[in-house]
Amino acid sequence: MAGNSQRRNRRTSNKKGATVGSGGQRRKGLEGKGPTPRAEDRKGHKAYRVSNAMARQAAKRKPVARRGGKGQSEMVVGRNPVFEALRDGVPASTLYVQQFIDNDERVREALNLATGRGNIHIMEAPRPELDRMTNGLNHQGLVLQVPPYEYAHPEDLVTAAFDDHDDPLIVALDGVTDPRNLGAVVRSVSAFGGHGVVVPERRAAGMTAGAWKTSAGTAARTPVARATNLTRCLEQYQKAGVTVVGLAADGDREVHELEELGGPVVIVVGSEGKGLSRLVGETCDFLVRIPMPGGAESLNAGVAAGVVLYEAARRRMGR
Repeated sequence: MAGNSQRRNRRTSNKKGATVGSGGQRRKGLEGKGPTPRAEDRKGHKAYRVSNAMARQAAKRKPVARRGGKGQSEMVVGRNPVFEALRDGVPASTLYVQQFIDNDERVREALNLATGRGNIHIMEAPRPELDRMTNGLNHQGLVLQVPPYEYAHPEDLVTAAFDDHDDPLIVALDGVTDPRNLGAVVRSVSAFGGHGVVVPERRAAGMTAGAWKTSAGTAARTPVARATNLTRCLEQYQKAGVTVVGLAADGDREVHELEELGGPVVIVVGSEGKGLSRLVGETCDFLVRIPMPGGAESLNAGVAAGVVLYEAARRRMGR
């Protein structure tokens, strides 16, 4: 009897079902687990593996910075030009020095400047190699390699100004082909607190070594943007709330009369001989003239831009 009782107790203790204290666990087991996860979130699902693979590929891709493109590299040749370019802060990647060169004062000064920068390679090359590099120009044993200029995008100039809670002050050049004029405009924009310069991509001066020299180092901190189509660029500025003011000898107002210069504005300067092109002139919100009591017919781009930039800066300081 005792053996039968023990067997009965074992069968009873092993019986499935509720036991003392299990009610809460049973209720939890009956509760829902929420909505079914998406396929991409379930580790064992094919969609999960595909989604993870795509994410890893996207992480490997570097974001593409929007830029206005690069210019062309150029060579500065000759002892005095090379020395002046280095002295004036023109960007350079390599200084080529002819083997067995006559080591005069200009050569020594150029070498000292290049060495002092710390980021210019100095390479010795035979004369025939320098002749080939410069297409037979009179290099006098010194050749300076200037890397391509990295242009900004026109929209970046406006964005940077608004990000700084400032009204954009920009100069756009229409038909200006002399790099020295471009350099002078860059210098004026920097002096009067402007946000950059816009030049057309074609038939216009670019940021060459000559432009860098004329800018007197200000090109290092004042961006130059390049526009594929200047008229469309100005229209985009207008949509962003920027007033487009063109300089013209027959302008409706004199520059000191235009109150809009105290707000967000792009000043468009044409070439000294032809002025603004027709389409650009028609796009401008205002055409203004610079009074010249002395009787001069026109001013070069650098001087004209400086006059209007001064008026714009004066109005901004008075706010």
